Amino acid sequence: MFKALARRMLRAYRTRYGYDTSYLDLMLQETPSAFFKFALIMGVAQHRKVVPLDAYFAAKLVGAMAEDCGPCTQLVVDMAREAKVPDAQIEAVLAGNCVAMTAEAALGYRFAHAIVARNLDEDEIRNAVRAHWGEAGVIELTLALQIGRIFPMVKTGLGHTVACRRINIAGRPVDVARTAVPHAA
Repeated sequence: MFKALARRMLRAYRTRYGYDTSYLDLMLQETPSAFFKFALIMGVAQHRKVVPLDAYFAAKLVGAMAEDCGPCTQLVVDMAREAKVPDAQIEAVLAGNCVAMTAEAALGYRFAHAIVARNLDEDEIRNAVRAHWGEAGVIELTLALQIGRIFPMVKTGLGHTVACRRINIAGRPVDVARTAVPHAA
């Protein structure tokens, strides 16, 4: 019964986002207990209470870009658009252009980038996040960044990352900064 429900949910997710869930289908088929444990991560991946939406999605996008060749990044783009993050903000994050981001998005981006790149200024940026949104904000951005990285890594580990994909916003291809180095703020 739970497997049938999970299959329906995966099918709906695949249809809603145009996202290949074959790695999750495989996990459900071969090791249902692992699938259902892994599915618990979904709630953590969506946790947000204090951090503004644009900062949250900036961190999620950095995480996806750090581990992905396109499909998972596109999924996060589509989720950000669905959540009503302005296209210009999404594109600025994808391009690594902090000047074009809101102050909140730039802080979320800089935090996530510092963690991924293991920058020497990660403590300074973490403290700036803490000053804006408290310890809860640091936790939320960390979860947005790191939990978002799990999905492309599991997909890769299971051998389901066979094709790269160009990122689009509203059907328009956009450039993605592969180095994810922020432009001067």
